[in-house]
Amino acid sequence: MSLNATPASERIHIGIFGKRNAGKSSLINAITGQNLAIVSETKGTTTDPVYKAMEILPLGPVMIIDTPGIDDEGALGQLRIQKAYQVLNKTDIALLVIDAAIGPSDEDLRLVNRINEKKIPLLVVINKCEQLAPAKQAQYQALLPNNQLLLVSAEKQLHILELEEAIAQAAPTEENKARIVSDLLAPSDFVVLVVPIDSAAPKGRLILPQQQTIRDILEADATAIVVKENELTATLQNLGRKPRLVITDSQVFKKVATATPGDILLTSFSILFARYKGNLATAVQGVTALNSIEDGDKILIGEGCTHHRQCDDIGTVKLPRWIKEYTGKNPEFIFTSGTEFPLDLSPYKMIIHCGGCMLNEREMQYRIKCAVDQNIPITNYGITIAYINGILKRTVEPFPQIYNLLAK
Repeated sequence: MSLNATPASERIHIGIFGKRNAGKSSLINAITGQNLAIVSETKGTTTDPVYKAMEILPLGPVMIIDTPGIDDEGALGQLRIQKAYQVLNKTDIALLVIDAAIGPSDEDLRLVNRINEKKIPLLVVINKCEQLAPAKQAQYQALLPNNQLLLVSAEKQLHILELEEAIAQAAPTEENKARIVSDLLAPSDFVVLVVPIDSAAPKGRLILPQQQTIRDILEADATAIVVKENELTATLQNLGRKPRLVITDSQVFKKVATATPGDILLTSFSILFARYKGNLATAVQGVTALNSIEDGDKILIGEGCTHHRQCDDIGTVKLPRWIKEYTGKNPEFIFTSGTEFPLDLSPYKMIIHCGGCMLNEREMQYRIKCAVDQNIPITNYGITIAYINGILKRTVEPFPQIYNLLAK
C-alpha cells in the first residue's frame, strides 16, 4: 500500500442500495464523474457487492459499495439480496435509490426500516426525477415520512452536486472521530514503537497499524521513535528523558515488558486498535474466558484481512500454541478471515479477533455486538497475549477506566 493512499478501513463507506434497474450504477457514475460501474437495461447486472475506493469532494476519500438489487429472484437472487443486506454492517452512509416512475416498494420500505434500526445515516434518492409529477412526490414522501427525499437524475446530471453535499453533511465530523493514541499525548512527547522485523513483516514497509500509529503520533506534535525489540534497552538509555509511552507488537510483549522500566507506560498496537475500532472494556473482560477452556471447546480466531500465512503465523500457529500452553487443555481452533464472520456464534466458547486494522469501525463494532448479543466472550490478539504473560493490567494502565476495571 502506498503511504499516500488512504487505507480502505479509514475511508467513509457509502453503500448504494435499491431494486434492480433503479439506477444505482448510473448514480455512482454520476457522483464520481467516471464510468466506474456497468450500466445496462438488463436486470441484475450487479451480482455481487463491488467496492470502489475514490475521492468525492468535499468529503474526501470514500469507499463506494455498489450492491445487488434487493428485489432479485430465485435461490441465487436470495443469496445476492443477503449479500446486499450484509453490506449494511460496514456502511457509514446509506443511499437508497428509487426509480421515480415506480416509487418506493415493499422491498425499499423493509430496507429503510433495517437501515434506521442500525442507526445508519440514510439518504433516499429518487432517481429519474424528470419523470416525477408533484403529486407523486407527495405520495412518496408520505410513504417515507421520516426521511428527506433527494430528487436527482443520474442520466441528465440533475442535482448531483446537491446530492454530494448531502452526503458530506451526513458524514461523521472530524471532532467525533476516535483516535489511535494522539489523545494520550502532549506536544513534544516521545513515543517508542517496537517493531519486530521477521518473516511475516512485509518487505520494504511497515504493517498498516504501525503506519497509522506513527501518523497519529505526528498529528499530536509528538515524536515517534521506531526500534526493533533488541534495540529497545539501548534506546531507552540513550534518549535522555523518559518516553511518554512504549508501544509494541504483541508478539514480543513479554520481552518488551521485561526491558521497559515499570515507571514507563506500556501497551501494544493491538490493544490500541481494540480501543480505536472496538470496545476495549468488552475485550478485556472477554479474555478471562481462557480460564474456563476445556478439551474440545471451540475457539474462533478471526482476522479482518486475508494474507499469505507464514510458517509461524500469529493467528493460526502462535496463538493456538500459547493458549494450549497456558490452559493445559486441547481446544479446537476455527479460523476465519476477511469478510467471513459466522452469524451463529453459539458453537464457540470464546472469540479472539485481530486488531481489525483492515475493517472499518462499523464492521468491527458489528462483530463485537454479534458476540455480546449471543453471550460469547470476545477479545483480541494483544489482550490475549498480555493476559497469558501476566501483564494485562500493566498494558492497559494508559487507559484509567480500563485499569480501574481490572483493579476491582
